[in-house]
Amino acid sequence: MPKPKVIVIGAGIAGIASAIRLSVKGYEVSVFEAGSKPGGKLAELRVNGFRFDAGPSLFTMPQYVDELFQLAGKNSNDYFEYIRLKEICRYFYEDGLRLTAKADLNAFAREIETKTESTAAEVEKFLKKSATIYDVTHKVFLERTLHKLKSYLHWDTLKSVFRFGQIDAFRTQQEANNSFFKDARIAQLFNRYATYNGSNPYQAPATLNVIPHFEYHFGAYLPKNGMYGIVSGLVKLAEDLGVKFHYNQKVEEIRYTSGRKPKVQNVMVNDKIHPAEVVISNLDIWFTYKNLLKDITQPKKLISQERSSSALIFYWGMDGNYSDLGLHNIFFAADYQQEFNSIWKDKTISNDPTVYINISSKHLRTDAPLDSENWFVMINVPANNGQDWDQLIQQARANIIKKISRILNRNIAKDIVCEQILDPRSIESKTGSYQGSLYGNSSNNQFAAFLRHPNFSSKVKNLFFCGGSVHPGGGIPLALLSAKIVSDCVDEVV
Repeated sequence: MPKPKVIVIGAGIAGIASAIRLSVKGYEVSVFEAGSKPGGKLAELRVNGFRFDAGPSLFTMPQYVDELFQLAGKNSNDYFEYIRLKEICRYFYEDGLRLTAKADLNAFAREIETKTESTAAEVEKFLKKSATIYDVTHKVFLERTLHKLKSYLHWDTLKSVFRFGQIDAFRTQQEANNSFFKDARIAQLFNRYATYNGSNPYQAPATLNVIPHFEYHFGAYLPKNGMYGIVSGLVKLAEDLGVKFHYNQKVEEIRYTSGRKPKVQNVMVNDKIHPAEVVISNLDIWFTYKNLLKDITQPKKLISQERSSSALIFYWGMDGNYSDLGLHNIFFAADYQQEFNSIWKDKTISNDPTVYINISSKHLRTDAPLDSENWFVMINVPANNGQDWDQLIQQARANIIKKISRILNRNIAKDIVCEQILDPRSIESKTGSYQGSLYGNSSNNQFAAFLRHPNFSSKVKNLFFCGGSVHPGGGIPLALLSAKIVSDCVDEVV
């Protein structure tokens, strides 16, 4: 007997992964994507001979991608290759301190001890705590739904419950990191990991200190064809498995049966009906309810939660080479708390923002013309609440150029030969992320993991949700895990 038909709405990374997992299990899967290309936020941009990864630029936990090829019985090297980085990030401070986070943890810890008031032992203790949080949380909070009783009946779940006190949920990340590190600059370095899911280290629980474990234990990587190579490889795998992709096909409505227990029936695309026994929405949960689910009451508490931060990104084609810079670079704000107050309290951009620069051409030479570099320059900004973005962008651009030029002692403005800009407004319009928030809801309280929307509908049978706006959260690894959870949930009801 053939498996039911599945329709996935949105070809973001979670949607593609969901399609692969269900196709491997024998389902007939179609993906409808409103845009002309797959990838969602994981997109690419080409301009004047420069190639940019338009969204996520850091690749961690590659095993979650490799697993998809393994499930399909395919050799991942036929689709997708990556290298492990020897250097994770370069850090620049206003007082002149420069640090290079090597993949060799002992070397990084020694450099911190040599150049700052913190010690190698402090770094070791912190990363040991990070590993403990991961050990307690990953099977319970990341790899299973939190919204079904059976998830809590596993022995490893019970063990994690007994170890709950070890995940440091009842103090902020800032409070925890100040207790770990004598030097405030090193606390600041590890505070920045809150921004990996769009949160505020001065509010978010110290449980987020699990994130450094992803980089420093599992490593940081770079796909040989850039970050968009992840999308290209997975789409090819999906197509080889029989998944059908339909681009420029915007789903207008998810339709379901009437009665006390409605069940998914079909989706409407360009006024045409496409039957499906299972529907998976990779669209932001806010827009899924607002635009696609007619007559279904929105879960107001979930939908109205504080959104994560957004981003302002400048894609700069740069004439010349900058030997001071590596693949990943951070230029820290002098007053980190003031920067987050600007974002979260004042809903604006600090005059001294922390600046992240990704330069993939450091490793992938064809990403920029000869003797040039492709700069992806990003700062964290608030979600769109009607701010005067044109004015804010103009001021932020000037402040960013001034800051980088001062720290590098080089006038970078004269080297910018082309520019594209992405702001919260265009993030929303291009990727369907409500208010341009990058990670759905923020994680600014200790119960955030439980407050994310579940991966299934409690009101419409056979309707599921994946991606960064639902459990377990945003970013490539968690989006891929949401696909795993959805796949397991589908099997339970179909």
